[in-house]
Amino acid sequence: MLINCVAYENGAKLADIPVEDISEYITRPGCFVWVALSDATPEELAQMQDEFNLHPLAVEDAHHGHQRPKVEEYGDSLFVVMHLVEPSTEGAHCVNVGEVDVFVGKNYVLSVRNRSQQGFLGVRERCEREPDLLRNGAGFVLYALMDAVVDRYFPVIDALEVELESIEQQIFTQGGAARDKIKQLYDLKRRSMILKRAVAPLTEAAGKLHGGRVPQICVSSQEYFRDVADHLVRINGSIDAMRDTIGTAISVNLSMVTIEESEVTKRLAAWASIFAVCTAFAGIWGMNFEHMPELKLRYGYAAALALMGGTCSYLYYRFRRAGWL
Repeated sequence: MLINCVAYENGAKLADIPVEDISEYITRPGCFVWVALSDATPEELAQMQDEFNLHPLAVEDAHHGHQRPKVEEYGDSLFVVMHLVEPSTEGAHCVNVGEVDVFVGKNYVLSVRNRSQQGFLGVRERCEREPDLLRNGAGFVLYALMDAVVDRYFPVIDALEVELESIEQQIFTQGGAARDKIKQLYDLKRRSMILKRAVAPLTEAAGKLHGGRVPQICVSSQEYFRDVADHLVRINGSIDAMRDTIGTAISVNLSMVTIEESEVTKRLAAWASIFAVCTAFAGIWGMNFEHMPELKLRYGYAAALALMGGTCSYLYYRFRRAGWL
C-alpha cells in the first residue's frame, strides 16, 4: 500500500507526486523522491523496480521478507534491512517483530514497511523541519529512518529491564511458585534474544556507513551514522548485561528452590527423629515379656510418659537451637 510519494529539491518539499511521475523528477538536478510503502504487493514492488531501476536481488529480498538486518551495496545504491521490535497487542509479555526495507540511491529513497503498525510519518516531518540537513539528500533520510528504528529499541529494553528487576526482587521473597518465576525468566530471555537478533547484525552493518570506505550516498552524513552506531553499541551492551543477569537469576532461583527443599527435609528429619524416640520406647515396653520389672511398678506408666516427654522436649530444644525447626 502506498503511504506517500513526495519530491524534494534543495532540502525543500516540492509536491506530492503520482508514482507515474517518479522517473521525471529523479532526473532533475538536486532533486530526489521519497516513497513510503506498507506491506507492499509484488505488483507495487515491480512498479518501483521499474521507476527506480532497483536491483532484482534486493527486490526479491524485500518481497520475501524475514531478512537478517544488513546493509548491502548494489553499485551506487544501498539496500538496508532493519527489524522493527515493538510491544504486541496480544499482551504485555509479547513483542511484535516487523521489518523495514530501505532502498537508497543518489536521487531516491524507498522504504517498505512490513508487519508493523508504527509508521514513519514523524520521520518525514522531522526531515522537512530541517531543510539544511535535508539538502544532504537521500543519505540524511536513510540516517533519519535508522535513527527512528534504533530509538524504538530503547523503550523495549527499558521495559525488559524493569520486568527483570521485579522478578529479581520476587526471588528472595516468600510466596510465588518457583516454576512460575523460572518461566517468567525464560520468557524474558526469549524476548531479549529477539531484540538481540535485531540489534547485533545492525550494529555491524551500521559500521559500514561511517569511517573507512563509506558509500558515496552516506559521505555527507557520516557523523550522523556514527551516532546511530554508538546507540546500537550501547543497546547491544545492555542486552548482553541483561542476558547475563537473567542467567544468574535463573541459577539463583534454582539455588533458592534447593535451599527451601533442604529446609523442608531438615524439618521432616527432625520431627521424624523426635517421634522415633517415642516409637522406640513404646516398642520396648510393649514387648510384654513375662520378666519385665517395669510392668510391676505402680508409677511405671507415668514414669514412661515423663521419660518420653522429657526426651522429646530435649530433642526439640536441640533441633530448634540448631535451626532445623
